[in-house]
Amino acid sequence: MDAYRGFVMFLMMAEVLHLARVAAAHPDSTFWRILAWNQTHVEWFGCSLHDLIQPSFSFLVGVALPYSIASRLAKGQSTGFMYFHAAWRALLLILLGVFLRSVGKSQTYWTFEDTLSQIGLGYLFLFWLGFRSIKVVWISLAVILVGYWLAFVLYPLPPADFDYAAVRVPADWAYHSTGLSAHFNKNSNLAWAFDTWFLNLFPREKVFTNNGGGYSTLSFIPTLGTMILGLVAGRWLKSGLTEREKLSRFLLAGVIGILLGLVLHFTHICPLVKRIWTPTWTIFSGGACFLLLALFYYLIDMKGWRKWAFWLVVIGMNSIAIYVLVHLIDGFILESFKIHFGQNVFKALGEGNETLLSGGTALLVFWLILYWMYRKKLFIRI
Repeated sequence: MDAYRGFVMFLMMAEVLHLARVAAAHPDSTFWRILAWNQTHVEWFGCSLHDLIQPSFSFLVGVALPYSIASRLAKGQSTGFMYFHAAWRALLLILLGVFLRSVGKSQTYWTFEDTLSQIGLGYLFLFWLGFRSIKVVWISLAVILVGYWLAFVLYPLPPADFDYAAVRVPADWAYHSTGLSAHFNKNSNLAWAFDTWFLNLFPREKVFTNNGGGYSTLSFIPTLGTMILGLVAGRWLKSGLTEREKLSRFLLAGVIGILLGLVLHFTHICPLVKRIWTPTWTIFSGGACFLLLALFYYLIDMKGWRKWAFWLVVIGMNSIAIYVLVHLIDGFILESFKIHFGQNVFKALGEGNETLLSGGTALLVFWLILYWMYRKKLFIRI
């Protein structure tokens, strides 16, 4: 788990490399073009490697829950105290997400699409499921996904004269859908309508009309579905199943999730959209998470190849710390190097490759901070 989590956080950290700029400097390079595409979110439909960061982070919250509950029970903590702690943790995650979204703003920026806020909004229900039977867990997942899909398709489509430009969507946008999928179009769906009411209940500099990326508060509901899939995986991982049985279940769940997600998308029942976390995205990305978990489980637990993953474990054991650091001090690190070593310190390989050196330097500094924390046994937990 720590290695998988470390891999996910490394992908997030690696944003400082800005590979899209490197690819632009090498327009004839397929290698850089592929890397750059996988370091960006797809515009609407589909999935890149970068799109799997948030679902993996959410999935691993579920995977860790059975171990957390078992540890607390072993310490003799009462159920009431554990629920109180879970509620407190959920609140801290929500507020930390709001805080990070507010960096650089003139006032508190009340939105809840940040990964931490999304996890926090659904965490208490996930914790409750941690004490329920596997049957209740699967039924809850089905109700969440089917109910969310129904809520979207029952919400009326926008009128023919709807002003898409007012919500930053071109009227002739290539990703507009028809039929059932039209109910999931960008900034004209149920989640968008909810946010135009809900987010304007908070103090704002100006009226909220849309999120430029199409992200929404209500995505926490299907994100909870992703965490539930992680809870299922965590129970399998902690169970008395043999290693081969665990691996087989992870692989089977992964393949089924990806295939079912593709079927739902290409039959136009429900599109595959990460930005609004459609039920199809929950199923598809959940399948991908199962396969990634299977890969790390096979290499580390079954084959015993642990040394290679040490650098990932260092990151994974302080995931909250690095999440916050990346959002707060990456610019400070790079500016400090320029101040003390010259403004052109990162241009040794040419301007087109500048972000490779600057980003690589930031990554090294981040990892050294985490390594120092690891050596000192300083682990940030919420």
